[in-house]
Amino acid sequence: MHAGSKETSLVLAATPEFIGRRIYIIRGKKVMMDSDLAELYQIQTKTLNRAVQRNIDRFPSDFSFRLTAQESESLRYQIGTSKIGRGGRRNLPYVFTELGVAMLSSVLNSDRAIQMNIFIMRAFVKLRELLATNKDLAKRVGSLEKRMKEQGKNLADINAAVNKLITLNTPTHDAIGFEI
Repeated sequence: MHAGSKETSLVLAATPEFIGRRIYIIRGKKVMMDSDLAELYQIQTKTLNRAVQRNIDRFPSDFSFRLTAQESESLRYQIGTSKIGRGGRRNLPYVFTELGVAMLSSVLNSDRAIQMNIFIMRAFVKLRELLATNKDLAKRVGSLEKRMKEQGKNLADINAAVNKLITLNTPTHDAIGFEI
């Protein structure tokens, strides 16, 4: 496959859904891995990380951070990356928040970086909208569950009252027949 067709396939694949599958929640923040961003920008991961290191003052901890060994291992199991030092990564990966991704376009300063950042920003916005929708749905379900519990309690109270009335109103009849 030559570079032109790979570029075309990445542009076609760079939908918010495609990018959204590469957004992870780590330390309570939505982030993208350096290797995923490098793939989208069509550069090597080490090139991306070098550009960041040359401009480190533009990437405070709320823009980018390096994963711990434990976080990297956990993520490796989730997405199936190769073990550090086994032909894959030699260093712990960097991850970038939405703000960090926006800053990357100014550091990389290429048409491709700008184009991909537009796609990535749209994916972050879509993810935020989905999370807001899910919170609203969770709130509604919680409200329905609460109402169902209240109705269940009311039905149990009614059932207990009916059973009490049945036992109170049960007539006592004298037995029919002979006593021996």
